[in-house]
Amino acid sequence: MRNYLIFAGIFISCFAQAQNNIPTEAFDNIEDKVIEWRRDFHQTPELSNREFKTAEKIAKHLNSLGIETKTGVGKTGVVGILKGNNLGKTIALRADIDALPVTENNDLPFKSEVKTEFLGAKTGVMHACGHDTHTAILMGVAEILSENKDKINGTVKFIFQPAEEGPPPGEEGGAALMIKEGVLQNPDVDAIFGLHINAATPVGTIKYKPEGTMAAVERFVINVKGKQAHGSAPWSGVDPILISAKIIDGLQTIISRNAELTESAAVITVGKITSGVRFNIIPETAEMIGTVRTLDPNNKKLILSRMREMVPAIAAAYGGEATIEIQNNTAITFNDPELTQQMLPSLKAVAGEENVNLMKATTGGEDFSFFQEKVPGFYFFLGGMPEGAEPTRHHTPDFFIDESGLLLGVETMTQLTLDYLNQK
Repeated sequence: MRNYLIFAGIFISCFAQAQNNIPTEAFDNIEDKVIEWRRDFHQTPELSNREFKTAEKIAKHLNSLGIETKTGVGKTGVVGILKGNNLGKTIALRADIDALPVTENNDLPFKSEVKTEFLGAKTGVMHACGHDTHTAILMGVAEILSENKDKINGTVKFIFQPAEEGPPPGEEGGAALMIKEGVLQNPDVDAIFGLHINAATPVGTIKYKPEGTMAAVERFVINVKGKQAHGSAPWSGVDPILISAKIIDGLQTIISRNAELTESAAVITVGKITSGVRFNIIPETAEMIGTVRTLDPNNKKLILSRMREMVPAIAAAYGGEATIEIQNNTAITFNDPELTQQMLPSLKAVAGEENVNLMKATTGGEDFSFFQEKVPGFYFFLGGMPEGAEPTRHHTPDFFIDESGLLLGVETMTQLTLDYLNQK
């Protein structure tokens, strides 16, 4: 068994070397640039659909490399097309570029001091999910590959995507809009790769999962109508707050009694309730806003169907009325099993077999999933947690990434690209 493992390791290493003859110095030289780009983006973050300066910097870099560049895709997105010296398939590499309305709490020399107004509230702006690292990594990959076109059998499409965190209310954006505008066409994309830095995964390691990796995300709004009355005489009205409580309780029974949880996890969360103006008045209406997270298409269909059935029925049982609207935010981030298996040796060749680990699915969401609905895709997680440190949480003021992990991102994306295009 030991000899077999040694042979397998040698095979993976030789396979990678055969496909990727890029000199080691090229990666050594790119690391400082990637870190510098990342710090610049971190210090000058921009919110979804407002990434104007970010896009300008990306386009300037791609143009300097002689890469065919298109701007204004999906409002502020940038797309670069690099044709290799030999014919072949087309692969897309995606990085998200937007920041979040979060005020940074880290003591860094490149800390974000940007302030703005978001949905009527004053806030800071911060790359609190690592999109600055994704952008810098893909810029590094573009530079490496542009200098090695002779090793590329096919075409590489670099997709710098805005609004992954969701466009502002009333606007389109993100992966869905880029797809709508034809980003996966001309030339048609055969497969797409993406990564996400993770503040709870040690630097130097990679996590992946075949099939359902991140959840489909639905946003729902429930409006309940009752009958206003004095708080001292509830029998003379219909209480929408009571009905809301019963609906919340009922929704949880969908998870505990209808969803087949041995197949995949699912979550229904009510995150906001608005109702009433005074302590002694039973109001006429109530509104609830929440989210549904699913990892399996059949489970998703069942849960959403039961929600649509249950909400008006519960309200009617208590003498009121209720409507529910469900909006899809992301699909299931679904790693194509065959593509995942095909590319796993590439990850192991770069990071080392012991540093590439199978993960459990997460109930977070990613609009990379919309690309995966159209073409086979592979999405993995890159370690960003400093050795011996406590993990920080994404989307928080204390979010922190160890920049020593960025080079592995460049190396893996480069390796995946060349191996995919050059495999027969």
